[in-house]
Amino acid sequence: MPTEGPRHAAHLRGLNLERVLAIAMDRTGPLTRSELIGATGLSAPTVGSLVLQLMQEGLLRDLGTGPSRGGRRPSFMEFNARHGFVAAIDLGPTRTRLAVADLRGERLAHRLMPTPPGLGPKPMLSKLAGAVKALLREAHLPPERLLAVAAGAPGAVDRDRGMVVALAPNLRGWSQVPMAQILRRALGAPVVVENDVNLAILGERWRGAARGHDTCAYVTVGTGIGAGIVVDGELHRGHHSLAGEIALMCMGPQYVDVDFGSRGCLETLAGLKAVAARWSKAGRRDRNGWVAELIQAAESGDPQARAIADETAALIGIATANLCLVLDPSLVVLGGALIAQAPSLIEDVHRIVDRIIPMSSRIVPSELGEEAPLWGALLVANQEARVRLRQRLREARVPA
Repeated sequence: MPTEGPRHAAHLRGLNLERVLAIAMDRTGPLTRSELIGATGLSAPTVGSLVLQLMQEGLLRDLGTGPSRGGRRPSFMEFNARHGFVAAIDLGPTRTRLAVADLRGERLAHRLMPTPPGLGPKPMLSKLAGAVKALLREAHLPPERLLAVAAGAPGAVDRDRGMVVALAPNLRGWSQVPMAQILRRALGAPVVVENDVNLAILGERWRGAARGHDTCAYVTVGTGIGAGIVVDGELHRGHHSLAGEIALMCMGPQYVDVDFGSRGCLETLAGLKAVAARWSKAGRRDRNGWVAELIQAAESGDPQARAIADETAALIGIATANLCLVLDPSLVVLGGALIAQAPSLIEDVHRIVDRIIPMSSRIVPSELGEEAPLWGALLVANQEARVRLRQRLREARVPA
């Protein structure tokens, strides 16, 4: 057919544009046309034409020429990370974190806000979308250049459908909530929804303690307990998107025939609520205050505090050891509110793991702390934005 030639040329050009852009995006510093020619195998005129189009579209930025090394002066360019922007939402039971960043993931603005209490899913997500828009205005970023959003939620998430299957008990009414769809309509950008602990391990691999580790896990211990798992460099979600839901791990045969939802599982035995119930001085005070006091009392020899700390460390250690025996990770990162306030528990957990496993994994504290899921969300949003940019170029037509 006579149209096959132009269509094929347009398709091929789109693929080549995508290749050049991918190389530029992966490069942290400037690059030259010669380097692009070497990396792509394309001719100098073709690369020159592709670079010109990418510059006209604002995806590449011309940095001018550098000093000559005996021939023509090289022309330098770089990926324009401010061509568009991404946003991240880390929805927590009591506090929510928001951030906006450029296409290299550098944060331009962020905010910590109380999670709106007493609201259903739709009103709450509408409120959070409004907060994201306000953050964009605060950073003087045009909303139409928001290319992608990633949102983390503390519960079972179906990423393919953008659906929150079941959220943490602190947020009632969150079952089968189309979180991605609601946020997409409110923000006008593609939205990816992911479990918050999954985002935490991605954040730690990107900017934190798990950099360079391809098989690793993040275990969070706070009001809730969970694990994010990476195997051979890929996030592992499992067949039912329940991989890492170690909060439901049965901690002994005596719990098999009891009401497993309210007692017997790891979270009901070692979560912050369980620890507070056993510590008579917890009262109604801020959790950071009473947790720090508990650990200090345990280290000072208070028998009740010491027993609580030992039991909690043993439970977390057993769960961590079981996780390590199944995955054999090179690293386990411990995080969450309890670990943040009681870092000495990590040594106790490590001792338990060493008793159970002959060759245990390294166990380290989180470097990103409570912001680990937010950094993971920025990474996921950034990846989604780049996919969208490459798709747009793949479909590009031959310019007139």
